[in-house]
Amino acid sequence: MTKRRKFLLVSLLLSLGLLIVQRLPVESRYSAIGFFALSAYLLTAWSLFKDLHGINWMVNLILPTLYPVSVALFYFLLPQAAVTRTLVVILFAISMYALLLTVNIFAVATTRTIQLLRAARAVGFILSILTAAFLFHVIFSLRVAGWLVGLLTFVVSLPILWQGVWSYVASTSVKREFYYALVGAVVISEMAIALSFWLIDVPLASVVLAMGTYVTLGLFQHDIEERLFSRTIQEYLGFASIVFVVVTIAVIFRWTR
Repeated sequence: MTKRRKFLLVSLLLSLGLLIVQRLPVESRYSAIGFFALSAYLLTAWSLFKDLHGINWMVNLILPTLYPVSVALFYFLLPQAAVTRTLVVILFAISMYALLLTVNIFAVATTRTIQLLRAARAVGFILSILTAAFLFHVIFSLRVAGWLVGLLTFVVSLPILWQGVWSYVASTSVKREFYYALVGAVVISEMAIALSFWLIDVPLASVVLAMGTYVTLGLFQHDIEERLFSRTIQEYLGFASIVFVVVTIAVIFRWTR
């Protein structure tokens, strides 16, 4: 079986698993999601088996494992309309297939130069931010204490940032990339704790944290590639400022209603 057929099969199986998880009783769903995550890891590893070496078995499989989990958890919060849920499953199958193609390129890039690496980085970057946004939305939907929000945000951010930074070098060593991710995860978790004291809607909170992930990961990727120029920093910080001002105005408007 060719790789592309394996990727298609894995995407379809995970899409089917997503539908099954949603039909289970509420008390069984979270344990089912744990099994779903394990299935995503094992199926992805099977489809990439020949090109996985060393650290690839861990860091390169982070996103293909977390992305299905984030969609499955976010799926609980969607309207019950059949059209909405069907559309999400279709989009998930397509994006999962694209993600498998992306991590395949990362796996190959650790041993030889490949021209598609730049395109794979772009796809991986977008899906990393999307995964983070879904998980942040779920965390804030739990309505738990601020310190727990920060802890959960740190646990979510660390692997996403680690994989995201590593994808820009696709090397056999991940120590330096882990330090980048550790710093970024601390920053984002501190943002989450600060937001937990705001009277802020869950979608807005997830948008702010996704923006923080976007800026942090973008700056780290440029720095590790030794392309972090002052203009690049200004562009990222300018974007972050615009999002922050818009969200702040929305929060203040809600406070004063």
